[in-house]
Amino acid sequence: LIIGCHITGVFDVNRQHTLPNDDFGLVQAWADSIASMGLTAVLLHNGFSPKTIRKHQSKHLLFRRVQHAAAFSPNVYRYGLYEQLLRSWPTPVEAVFFTDVSDVVVLNNPFVQPLFLSNPQSVFCGDEPKPLQNDWMLDHGTFFRQAVPDYARFEADFAHLPLLNCGIIGGSAAVMLPFVEALWALHARFNGHNNTAFTGDMGMFNYLVRTRYNGHVLHGSPVNTVFKGYETQRSDCWFRHK
Repeated sequence: LIIGCHITGVFDVNRQHTLPNDDFGLVQAWADSIASMGLTAVLLHNGFSPKTIRKHQSKHLLFRRVQHAAAFSPNVYRYGLYEQLLRSWPTPVEAVFFTDVSDVVVLNNPFVQPLFLSNPQSVFCGDEPKPLQNDWMLDHGTFFRQAVPDYARFEADFAHLPLLNCGIIGGSAAVMLPFVEALWALHARFNGHNNTAFTGDMGMFNYLVRTRYNGHVLHGSPVNTVFKGYETQRSDCWFRHK
C-alpha cells in the first residue's frame, strides 16, 4: 500500500493558508503516478464529496473519510490515522509507504526494487540537502527542547547528519507498524498543545529515526530525488519530492 492523508478546512501552518475542500487537483499527480505503477493507494481525507469520490475511486485509489483532531496539526495527526488504518486493514499488508500527497509522485515501484527487498528491517525515507542542524530545524525544535528530556542532546549528537524528510516513509509492515505507532505515541505525549509556528512533524520524525533506527535507515537516491530540486527529468529514483 501507499497511504496518504489530505486534511482540508484546517489552517496549515506550513503553507500558511487553509486548503480548500473537494479540490482533487491537489492530489491528482500523486494518484495518477500510483495508478501508472499498478499500485494501490489509500487516501485518508475529510473533505472530498461523494461525487468526487465516485469519479476518482478505482482499484488503484481508495478513499477513507476520517475525522481530524483539532488539538493537532494535520501533518501530525496523520500518524495516528496511519496506525489506525494499518491495524484495521482487512487483508495482510506486507509493505507500505506513507507519503505527502500534494508534492510527491511515484517514479518507480518501490516494492520490487532490490534495495528494498534486501533490507526488510530498514526504514526508507526522504531527505534534504542540508544537515539536521540548520536554522529552520533549530527554530522547529524550540517547543520540543522544553518538552522532551533528551531532545537537545539528540540535536547535538546528530547535528551534522543529513536532515531526514517525513514526506516519504516506508518499509515492511513489520517495521512500519511499530514505527508509526511509536511516532504517534511521541506526538500524543509531547506535541498535543504546541502553539508555536512549527508543527513538530520534522523534529519528532528525525528524533525517532536517529535515536531508535539510526542503524537501519536508508534515504536519498534511489529512494528520493533531491528535495525541492524539481528534477522533473529524473526517472531513476522511487519518488520525486518537489
